Amino acid sequence: MNCVERLPAPLEELIRRLGRLPGLGPKSAMRVAMALLKWPESETRQLGERIALLRDELHLCSRCGALTEKNPCPVCSDPERSDEQLCVVSEWDSMVTMEEGAFFRGRYFILGGLLSPLDNTSADALEIAKLESRLAEGTIKEVILALGATIEAENTAAHLRSRIGLKFPHIQVCRLAQGIPLGAEVKFMDSETLRQALKYRQSL
Repeated sequence: MNCVERLPAPLEELIRRLGRLPGLGPKSAMRVAMALLKWPESETRQLGERIALLRDELHLCSRCGALTEKNPCPVCSDPERSDEQLCVVSEWDSMVTMEEGAFFRGRYFILGGLLSPLDNTSADALEIAKLESRLAEGTIKEVILALGATIEAENTAAHLRSRIGLKFPHIQVCRLAQGIPLGAEVKFMDSETLRQALKYRQSL
């Protein structure tokens, strides 16, 4: 019998659910739960309400797939941004990291992950069909693949390059170049590294 099984049922259930969060095992989940119990009741109730409201107040942008309160998101609705460049990232947090640098003034598209046979993530699980629909609108002249430098990112980039080249041969396909070390992910890069990588991007 472990320590969780000896706890009151409500606390045990909270720990079990917290333990499903990334980076939280049973012991870490217990520490979080115990910390929450020490909070004033009003604060714990407010936290619970805010978590519940996330589903009601946040939506996916119909254009790029970003989390947003308004559809389309502020980036997609910004008339000052270029409609000719489309930066493809794997997840929303990579887009946030790119935006923090404020050096890219085109549009974004969130792929929803990377090809990963070990995780059973196939091309059908990604938003590739939606990406192709976006390209079919005819305004995009350059696609920038900002997917990182992992093996999964390289495989995904190769797959996208092939599909875009076959269906949209007039669109230039590039990827981030200098500054991204092997095995790194875009969302963990600093803004200067990303600026250099974007500036010296390479054709595929």
